[in-house]
Amino acid sequence: MLAAPSSQPADAGADTVSAALQVLAGLSIQGRAPKTGYSRDEFGQAWSDDVDVEGGHNGCDTRNDILRRDITAPEVKPGTQGCVVLSGTLADPYSDQVIAFVRGETTSEAVQIDHVVALSNAWQTGAQQLTGAQRQDFANDPLNLQAVSGPVNDAKGDGDAATWLPPHVGYRCRYVSRQIQVKARYGLWVVPAERDAMARVLAGCGTSPATTPARAAATTGPASTGAASTGAASTGAASTGAASTAAATPAAQPPAAATPGNAYYPNCAAARAAGAAPLYRGQPGYRAQMDGDGDGIACET
Repeated sequence: MLAAPSSQPADAGADTVSAALQVLAGLSIQGRAPKTGYSRDEFGQAWSDDVDVEGGHNGCDTRNDILRRDITAPEVKPGTQGCVVLSGTLADPYSDQVIAFVRGETTSEAVQIDHVVALSNAWQTGAQQLTGAQRQDFANDPLNLQAVSGPVNDAKGDGDAATWLPPHVGYRCRYVSRQIQVKARYGLWVVPAERDAMARVLAGCGTSPATTPARAAATTGPASTGAASTGAASTGAASTGAASTAAATPAAQPPAAATPGNAYYPNCAAARAAGAAPLYRGQPGYRAQMDGDGDGIACET
């Protein structure tokens, strides 16, 4: 069997978080460029093997490379030189769910390959200035690719860290660190809200043990009819119904002066209008009723 790409960042321990903060500080901060001219075709043939990144020119398309890397005990189709993955089990890092992968016309969409930094986001934060070959590398770079739950991927859309984070709270530090690495590798910038959201996530890393997807907890029956699409490129997403099974981790709080001591906001719209959002557990103005996913951060999007 062909060796699968290995490009994933290390778990977000103290050293990794510190390094991510340093890299984030070095990224350019600019406004979002117009989406004019964007199309998937600007990033080359989907899942092309003709790229100069890890896994390129190995005779196997990128999608199957990532499935072999991220799926446990993959069954590979005979006669495909070890490329085509037929089945296996995905411990989805975004939702902390275990999903059975089965390749097929009606099952493949249950597992998709997410671009950690979405192609549309990249286009609006500097990728327009890259060459066509560089954009094709970006779209097929294992560092920027992750096998995930299809519904979760669909809900993410082309969101950045300011508008979407994985519902599995324990994976957010690693997810944001990975976005920062990708943006630094390809010379992309961050918009102000995106940069602030990344910094907030990293500020809360290491405050309590992160939960880890239960890779060993594969069920005897499919948690989903899962499987990877044989062609469609994903710009990433999170299911509106995929709730995290990880315990909510209290987020690090910003300075106490961020909101008045007697602050009360009837809803998130009022908190945003006052410039106080997001609100952190323990901070004046925070109420559990405003924290829809129970992660200790209210009005975060």
